[in-house]
Amino acid sequence: MNQLDLEKIVQSVVSDMKSERKQKCVVDTSKMNLALARRIVRAVEKRAAEIGVNAVVAVADAGGNPVAIECMDDSYLASYDVALQKSYTVVALKMSTIELKKLSQPGGSLYGIQFTNNGRIVIFGGGEPLKVGDKVIGGLGVSGGSEEQDTALAEYGREFFRELTLKEAN
Repeated sequence: MNQLDLEKIVQSVVSDMKSERKQKCVVDTSKMNLALARRIVRAVEKRAAEIGVNAVVAVADAGGNPVAIECMDDSYLASYDVALQKSYTVVALKMSTIELKKLSQPGGSLYGIQFTNNGRIVIFGGGEPLKVGDKVIGGLGVSGGSEEQDTALAEYGREFFRELTLKEAN
C-alpha cells in the first residue's frame, strides 16, 4: 500500500465520521430522549452561567421520569432534588410551577397540592412543561438561583425547546 492509497482511506474514514456526526445532530422532537434533553440542559446551563447562577437542570420525559440532570460546578446540593421534582411537577400537572404557585395559595383551587404525590409537587417557579403542540413530551426543572432567576431560566429552556422543535419540523 502506497502513501496515496493510505491518504484516500484516511479521507474516506474522516468523511464517514463527519457524515455520522451530522446525522446524530438531527434530534427527534416528537418525544423526549437523551440527545434532546442534553441540548436543552446545555442551553440552560450556558444562560445560567451568563447571569451568574450555578444551577441544577433536570429534564424529564412524558411520564415524569428523569432523562438528564446536571449540576453546574458549585451548585447547591439541595437544588438537585428541587430541580428533579420541578421537572416531575410540570409533567404531572401540565403547567409551569410558577402558574401552579398562584393556584396553590390559600383559597386557591389547588391549595394543599404540594402535600400530594409523596411530596413531589413543587409550588414555586423554575419548572416548565415542554410541549409539541398541545402534547406535553417532557418537563424542565431548574434550581439554584432565586425564584425569579430559576423561572427565567426555565422559560428560556422552554423557548429554546420550542424554537428547536420549529427548526426540526422545517
